[in-house]
Amino acid sequence: MDHKRKIMMCLTLAAVFSPVFGKEDWKATVVKNIEALVGSCVVLPCTFTHPGTQLSNSRLRGIWHRKDNWNEIFYHEDNTKIQDSFKGRTKLLGYLGDDNCTLEIDDVKDHDNGPFCFRVELVKKDDNKPTSDKFSFVEECAEIKMLHDPRKPKFGPLKSAVEGKPYTVTCSIRHTCSSHWPEITWNRGSKDDIIEVHKDINGGIWETESILVFIPEEKDDHTDLTCTAKFHGGKSSSTAFMLNVKREATYWFLFVLKKKCCCLY
Repeated sequence: MDHKRKIMMCLTLAAVFSPVFGKEDWKATVVKNIEALVGSCVVLPCTFTHPGTQLSNSRLRGIWHRKDNWNEIFYHEDNTKIQDSFKGRTKLLGYLGDDNCTLEIDDVKDHDNGPFCFRVELVKKDDNKPTSDKFSFVEECAEIKMLHDPRKPKFGPLKSAVEGKPYTVTCSIRHTCSSHWPEITWNRGSKDDIIEVHKDINGGIWETESILVFIPEEKDDHTDLTCTAKFHGGKSSSTAFMLNVKREATYWFLFVLKKKCCCLY
């Protein structure tokens, strides 16, 4: 075998037995700081990329662990490897085959601070054991700030209510538990009077907005309109304002009065 053929064979073998991914090719995007309501859930958005073709979900294994201790595991497909304090409380919401590593932590405890880091492994088809292609994204980890009490919902810009005319008011609450929307209720109106909208704000923060439309009556004047947000896990918070209802007759009286004044000239 001549020298040129030997070189070609070595290059071929190197291509066959080299890792599928180079270390520099592993990249992840994880929300680094996020708030969580104790007792509720928190969703940590996470995506990753790698070179080459798309891999099936069965060829990938996702693991979440503590930044300074890879053996302290918060999520693993093998439940026996998870720390006792996290068992039954974590799950992957993302589909690894679509490069989505989003994690949900349920029933948040006040010690669930993190940092939480994602690790991905390429596994063998036959025995599901990890190959040499694996990487922990320890530079992209999530830390959680605990909220023991929920934030209060907020009203949108408030307008004057007029008796007998449709009145619209909005109430919204921001949260980080996108897998379980908070439930917003009002102290008046029915479900048919309410429209609910969910918005992805950014960085794992979502907003649930409730829009109430009703016809104010005279008896509604100087009464409280209350909006209550109930969060996954059971905690709730409310906010209210006093409704001032103007009478339609008042406007007609002013209109007639102005016309009479004009006739005097």
